[in-house]
Amino acid sequence: MSVRDKIYFASDFHLGIKSQTTSFERERQLVSWLDYIKSDAKALFLVGDIFDFWFEYSTVVPKGFIRFLGKLAELSDLGVEITLFKGNHDMWMFGYLKEQLNARIVDNELMLQLHGKRFYIHHGDGLGPGDAKYKFLKAFFRSNICQWLFARLHPNLGIGIAQRWSRHSRAASLEEEHFLGEDREWLIQYAKDLLQREHIDYFIFGHRHLAYDIKLAENSRIINLGEWIHTCTYAVWDGKELTLKKWMP
Repeated sequence: MSVRDKIYFASDFHLGIKSQTTSFERERQLVSWLDYIKSDAKALFLVGDIFDFWFEYSTVVPKGFIRFLGKLAELSDLGVEITLFKGNHDMWMFGYLKEQLNARIVDNELMLQLHGKRFYIHHGDGLGPGDAKYKFLKAFFRSNICQWLFARLHPNLGIGIAQRWSRHSRAASLEEEHFLGEDREWLIQYAKDLLQREHIDYFIFGHRHLAYDIKLAENSRIINLGEWIHTCTYAVWDGKELTLKKWMP
């Protein structure tokens, strides 16, 4: 019997959005990956933007993603601990996935201590300097009043509006993003600033659709998980080392 001792991290699946492969084909890729990790996964951290849009009405959730959600349920039943982070596309997670998957839902950052190493995990949106307009919109969209008002819309209307909005999003453009350099990548700057106040061994982010692993200091690294529209990248912690990998079935 295999030992469950690995911890996996992935983000930015954007299920529901069209790309060079359809959302359905991307879902099959994800199910294949989840099937691969289920034998040795102790925990799975999905670090935001798993869905391109998600809103839980009291009796309705967005349709689709049956194979993906079913595979997550299988992992949960096997004892894999699942943690879901709210991203900027799926910030309206409430109790449904917690109830169905026994998942932990994280609003913002999560600090972990694993085998004596400190991990800082966050989807990555709204961090770093600048972008005041987005930070204002994020605060508004996450407010109780905004959620209450959206819930008053019929699901056909509300979800339809959200899907039209997502077609104009960054992920829908199909364009791969490019590294701007350490001095211009805001998540790297945010991590370096936080390091001035406290030691973190590993920073793990999503949001920025780039996969990179950069050394920030002698004992500190930042890993951006990339996305599953073009690159299909993820990270795995084996108790000694955190490694960025590419899924190639």
